[in-house]
Amino acid sequence: MPTVSNPKTTASLPPTLAGHLLVQCLVAQGVTHAFGVPGESYLAVLDGFHLYQEHIQFVVNRQEGGAAFMAEAHGKLTGRPGVCFVTRGPGATNASIGVHTAFQDSTPMVLLVGDVASDQRDREAFQEMDYRVMFGPSALGMAKRVERIDDAARIPEYIARAFATAMNGRPGPVVLVLPEDMLSQKLVAGASGAIPQPLARVEPVEAWSDPGALRDLRQLLLKSERPFVIAGGGGWTPQAAQALQRFAENWRLPVGNAFRFQDTFDNHHPQYAGDVGIGINPALAKRIRESDLIIAIGPRLGEMTTGGYTLLKAPKAAQTLVHIHASAEELNRVYQADLAIHASMRAAARSLEVLTAPVNVAWEAWTQGCNADYQANLVPSVIKDLPADNARGLVDMPSVIATLQKHLPKDAVLTNGAGNFASWLHRFYRYTGLAAGHKTQLAPTNGAMGYGVPAGIAAAITTGRTAFTIAGDGDFLMNGQELATAVQHGAKSIILLLNNGMYGTIRMHQEREYPQRVAGTALNNPDFAALARAYGYAGITIRKSADFEAELLAALARPNGTVIEVVLEPELISTRGTLAAMTQAALKR
Repeated sequence: MPTVSNPKTTASLPPTLAGHLLVQCLVAQGVTHAFGVPGESYLAVLDGFHLYQEHIQFVVNRQEGGAAFMAEAHGKLTGRPGVCFVTRGPGATNASIGVHTAFQDSTPMVLLVGDVASDQRDREAFQEMDYRVMFGPSALGMAKRVERIDDAARIPEYIARAFATAMNGRPGPVVLVLPEDMLSQKLVAGASGAIPQPLARVEPVEAWSDPGALRDLRQLLLKSERPFVIAGGGGWTPQAAQALQRFAENWRLPVGNAFRFQDTFDNHHPQYAGDVGIGINPALAKRIRESDLIIAIGPRLGEMTTGGYTLLKAPKAAQTLVHIHASAEELNRVYQADLAIHASMRAAARSLEVLTAPVNVAWEAWTQGCNADYQANLVPSVIKDLPADNARGLVDMPSVIATLQKHLPKDAVLTNGAGNFASWLHRFYRYTGLAAGHKTQLAPTNGAMGYGVPAGIAAAITTGRTAFTIAGDGDFLMNGQELATAVQHGAKSIILLLNNGMYGTIRMHQEREYPQRVAGTALNNPDFAALARAYGYAGITIRKSADFEAELLAALARPNGTVIEVVLEPELISTRGTLAAMTQAALKR
């Protein structure tokens, strides 16, 4: 445990409380930031944050959902559990959205919930809930583990186990419940004669690829004519991404990134084939269907990456399937793989990079074709039914994304929540990738609205790198209050807010299924620029894409954060078509 240089010395402090020990344990695990909303249920922990403020920062949020998203984003950025503190009942339920995101995104996270006192339990006391039932571990649950700490002397054990569980195997969230009276206990020497101390920092355990399975994989590759790699999921490090790139280069393999893990493999690489997710390039979807060997490294092959389980048919894909995953429980759970390999991403990639490749392979033209399809998809589609002269002030979104590509630093962190607005970033922005040394994409694979704004602020607070968020008008107001958090903690993010006056994704589905029967999707919005200024951000509104570059450069130079609201034509609903075209197609069915 590091020496505390706080002006208050330990000699002048009262006997150590359990809440202080808990904070000591977090510091011992390398935690530098904890996110949360304060509650009376964990006052002793807040006092611990005051005591150890030079070692760990408690980031005060305005809503527990935003705090949980920030912790999840921090877990994605660092590979170690993001930490979130909330109070019982409403605090925990608000935070559950971030726990679910961490679960489906395979992100290490620890949520600590202040609970009712032990002598009040099971009476439906104020804000009491059963957290084991709420977050309970299951195949479709929200947490990998849920535990309650009743004995203050065991705090080091529970914290160390929570971190190990969150990181090992398939990464994910752990929930620890903290009775109020336990946290306020004064620590005394136990049977050993010593006061409990933090345990050593926990590191994730590596599961290595079976050598026999690697030999089998090599034989499958040698027999293949149209192989394809899908990379993504949790547990990747820059070193793992670099090893993946060397494996792909040795074997001249095309690589696609799983849904919202677009920074796993360098998008500028001549073997990159595109993102395998929502709004997939039709040419890429065709390639995957025509492939004779799919090597899935890391993704759990969920609904979004498999196109609703159609690109790969469940439970047995038409393609030969090699599935490499850090969790033994995930292998053969949905897809019966022809070859299943249990390995963590760092170990798997390092094993694959030394897999001896032949001098010549049969699929070089196939790989080149996959990249050519990706390059062609970067050319904006011709969208019909829009005024040719741009008379209604339409914004050219591909040019906006090109401006981002031109001016954002290569290590910038880009974040988004859920909505059609994200498709512009997904299709046209090219991530440098983890192999360059930094994670640069934070996006929720569980489709959680409101993620982007707090994720960007968390990145700004904890990394100091440029944080850029793209949000829709509906998405922004889910957690826009966290701009106050950014200002309070001296952080700066840049937010591109696309305002089309509706919940665009749902409106798109309405037009496809129930054309011209709009209900529940129109929005009456505030003055977003004025709202941003009220929080302490700069607030700008533009209506033409020609104005965007100057405003982006000004935002990059500005010391405080910026919201750039872009008034977007409602017809411009996706990267490939308009609402009117969807309506007409639906009416013709």
